[in-house]
Amino acid sequence: MSGKPVVIGSDHAGYEMKMSLIEELRALGHQVLDLGCNGPESVDYSDFGKAVAQAIADGQGERGVVVCGTGIGISIAANRNLGVRAAVCHDETSARLAREHNDANVLALGARLIGPEVAKACLRVFLATEFAGGRHAARVAKLGS
Repeated sequence: MSGKPVVIGSDHAGYEMKMSLIEELRALGHQVLDLGCNGPESVDYSDFGKAVAQAIADGQGERGVVVCGTGIGISIAANRNLGVRAAVCHDETSARLAREHNDANVLALGARLIGPEVAKACLRVFLATEFAGGRHAARVAKLGS
């Protein structure tokens, strides 16, 4: 990974987990670009998935993290941007394979489905794993960037 920050965003359901992941990112030595939300008050996940995806597409960061209740809605919002490949992950294996096989650049997590330690483990693996390329490269190319 480059020296660019990890871009992160969440809705209200993911706010607490997002804050925990920001601490983890900083402990790992990463810069963080936090695009909100800024508290537990109800907000729309789509706004924050879009913001993180736009920051990735604009080159403000190479990798992003989005968190909502399930990770599904916010990942759909993120995936609407060209060049963004958001993957909902529930464990270290899915996080590793999202990077190795799919070249995912946004990790999506569900705060109502996994605990903070599992989320941190997913984050560490997601950031440490490189895209395998090879036979996977042609498949990823068909996704349109």
